[in-house]
Amino acid sequence: MSTTSETPPAPTDLSVDETHSRPEGASDELVEAAGKFSEMLERIERARGALYEFHQLMGGADAMLDDVVDKLRACGQEEWAERIERELVGRNVLQGRWSFQIVEDFDDNYYEPLKGTEREMRDDLMGGRRHVFEAEMKQRRRTHGHPHHTATPESAD
Repeated sequence: MSTTSETPPAPTDLSVDETHSRPEGASDELVEAAGKFSEMLERIERARGALYEFHQLMGGADAMLDDVVDKLRACGQEEWAERIERELVGRNVLQGRWSFQIVEDFDDNYYEPLKGTEREMRDDLMGGRRHVFEAEMKQRRRTHGHPHHTATPESAD
C-alpha cells in the first residue's frame, strides 16, 4: 500500500487540451450526458444527410421522366407518354408535398430546435465546449510519448 496521497487530476489533465476540458465542477455523469446528446445530434446529422439525398434523388428521378415521355413520343406511343406526363411527372412524393417541402418541414420543426437546444445546453453546462467526453476518452486511450498518439497536432506528447 502506498503511503503517498494522490491528488485527483485537474479537469484539464483529463482532456487533450484546454478547449475540450471539462468545466470546473462538471461531474462524470454530466460530461457523459452532454456527450450522449452530441452523439445523438451526430446521428440526426446523418439522417438529415439521407433526407437531402432522398430529395436530390427524387428530383433527378422526376426529371428523368421527361426523357421517358420524349422517347415514348418518338416511338409513336403518345397514349403512354400522355399518361406518364399527366400522372407521374411532377407528382407529390407525400400528400401535398414535393421532397423540398419535406426537407424544409424537417429542418424547421425538428432539426433547428434540436440543434439549438444542444448548443444552449452545451453553453450552459459545458461552458460552450464541444466533445469534452471524446477528448477525455482520447486522453485515456492514447499512448503518451508515442509520435502517433499526440494530444493535439501541435503537441509533442
